[in-house]
Amino acid sequence: MALERTFSIIKPDATRRNLTGAINAKFEEAGLRIVAQKRIQMTKAQAGKFYEVHAERPFYDELCDFMCSAPVVVQVLEGEGAIAKNREIMGATNPADAAPGTIRAEFAESVGENSVHGSDAPETAAVEIAYFFAGLELVG
Repeated sequence: MALERTFSIIKPDATRRNLTGAINAKFEEAGLRIVAQKRIQMTKAQAGKFYEVHAERPFYDELCDFMCSAPVVVQVLEGEGAIAKNREIMGATNPADAAPGTIRAEFAESVGENSVHGSDAPETAAVEIAYFFAGLELVG
């Protein structure tokens, strides 16, 4: 597998409960390196643009409101097969379906408040990373 980078967000439900370190530990234990990271308070406009792919879905407004409700941690993870590995570590979107030991199985409060976001493909990762980070901020 190739070395790749993926984008990750630790969502408001997790930052509110001070789970950033525990979630990052799961990424690092699985062999992913955090090569960029910052805690931000997303605006409604930022959330709307970031999630615009879901604009026609019924949950869009609720998702955008949730993502602005508290700080988030945006980060870039790097490693062999980072995109697939991150998605495996996160677990299924619905925490009831997430495998034991995954982030969502352990920390998610609901389908909507599921603690983390991760890119689903190399193209998506590139766009999502560029949305929040300048090239000089990637220090892997």
